[in-house]
Amino acid sequence: MKDIRERTFKFAVRIVKLCYELDKKPGVSRNLSRQLLNAGTSVGANAEEAQAAQSKPDFISKNSIALKEARETHYWLRLLIAAGIMPEGKVADLRDEAEELKLILGSIVVSAKRNQGLL
Repeated sequence: MKDIRERTFKFAVRIVKLCYELDKKPGVSRNLSRQLLNAGTSVGANAEEAQAAQSKPDFISKNSIALKEARETHYWLRLLIAAGIMPEGKVADLRDEAEELKLILGSIVVSAKRNQGLL
């Protein structure tokens, strides 16, 4: 499996490129782009920070934030499709990657909590 930091970085790059496209459109597209950009790039930033965590609870916290941001990103991508702002074919791969990242990050958090005796 690819390193989570590299995978979330590549995901962030794809989000930036999509938001660059969305920013070319006026109104709602631009506003949704900001939300998507913030959440989508935060996934990788928090996964990166988790690797340098000062403690196991800090590691769990950073990965939990990354998971939360992945969920939010998935939501915004679904909304762009459902509202007809972006065609599903254009963002389906990105939406699916957000779903996979949710599963991976969720697994990391659960495993870390189990190791700490928190579950």
